[in-house]
Amino acid sequence: MRTTITILFLVFFSQTFAQQNADEKYKKPLKQVLQEVQTKFNVRIKFDNKMVADKWVSYADWRYRENVDATLANILTPFDMKVNKENDSTYKLKEYEYYRWSVEDGQKKLNELAALYNDKETWEKRKAILKQQMLEALEISPLPAKPASKTILANKRTLGDYTIENFAIEMLPGVYVAGSIYKPAKIKGKIPVVLCPDGHWQACRYRPDCQYRCATLARLGTIAVSYDLFAWGESMLQFPYEDHRKSLAQTIQVLNTIRILDYILTLPEADTSRVAISGGSGGGSLTVLMTALDDRIKLSAPVVSLSCYMYGGCPCESGMPIHFAGGGTDNVEIAAMAAPRPMLVVSDGQDWTDHVPQIEMPYLKRMYSFYGKDALVQNVHLPTEGHDFGINKRTPLYKFIAGNFGLDLKKITTASGEIDETKVTIEKENAMYVFGDKGEKLPANAIKGFDALAKMFVNN
Repeated sequence: MRTTITILFLVFFSQTFAQQNADEKYKKPLKQVLQEVQTKFNVRIKFDNKMVADKWVSYADWRYRENVDATLANILTPFDMKVNKENDSTYKLKEYEYYRWSVEDGQKKLNELAALYNDKETWEKRKAILKQQMLEALEISPLPAKPASKTILANKRTLGDYTIENFAIEMLPGVYVAGSIYKPAKIKGKIPVVLCPDGHWQACRYRPDCQYRCATLARLGTIAVSYDLFAWGESMLQFPYEDHRKSLAQTIQVLNTIRILDYILTLPEADTSRVAISGGSGGGSLTVLMTALDDRIKLSAPVVSLSCYMYGGCPCESGMPIHFAGGGTDNVEIAAMAAPRPMLVVSDGQDWTDHVPQIEMPYLKRMYSFYGKDALVQNVHLPTEGHDFGINKRTPLYKFIAGNFGLDLKKITTASGEIDETKVTIEKENAMYVFGDKGEKLPANAIKGFDALAKMFVNN
């Protein structure tokens, strides 16, 4: 018995000793190291066992520093992992997020950018460089040829004092973008246009909040255009959802918006001098980018998206190298390219827009002041709210568009002045399909699969 115990002890001792010297790189399992960090610093680290399985930390005990944040950075960086800090004592293990920086690093980058220009003249020079290099990064300089096909229109219906008509545009040969056009039921003269790109929320553009927004904008007196993200909604008839996570998605969504605007501005009732764009989350990122690239857009309102430390959590926002333009840029500098066109930034306290009043807005105010127009950039901050496009985000949007485009806000308010969305009919999803309930009306020339799409950009 004593012999057996002795052998087991020696085996255990030799294995432990072998793992605790330079010959074996002082290795420990990542899971064990994270457990030791929790004990040492009295914190909780949430992680999936699959993320840490079969991973070993070299020189594990040498990686400890004076605080938990520095220690975790030392441990996780070689694995391309990081933690998100949920509160003072709770962390969550995540894959490395190239698009999400610390607030401090984001602010430092923004300060470095701000030091590059001191007046309108120096800023205009940089803006021209940024615009050209972003177009090149997106591989749309020059723009691909536009197909000659006509816009497909379907299922026009009248719902009280507004109408909806579904549409599809061939934006590249065999590639279609689908959406719905909301208009006032009665139109007199020229009326404004509001592009409403979708964000990464469930139920796509068919969500009630999206329908409320577009229908209410139509009731206010605008042409409001809702359309699919690439490889979402009806775009999935051609491309599976996985294709949305590919870098070229960013280029396609920019091209989609350009093609849609090309069409909408040919309508006899469209006022080319009053064109706006407003999206939330990923749609907010597209709002910022499109306003920077397309001078036809006269007013913008990015919602729950703009941040100096968040570059966009999807390749459709940061997949193409637009952020390397001009030697390096960020979303806030790109947003500043809207100046002096009016801009409303809607932010909240529970996502990456939490610091907008303290960090992003002073920068934007300075940029607009180069034109003597600092009052034209505004912020509505909702510190107790989170990441959505709810009524408290839609309300300032309606007021902003009405005020800048000379529209009568009374068309969408109650007698007491509150925004009234009760006259909006929430439709079933298939009512907004242009290609039929099962995609049976998809044009015969429609391509299928990402490879066919990617070939169009090989020599562009």
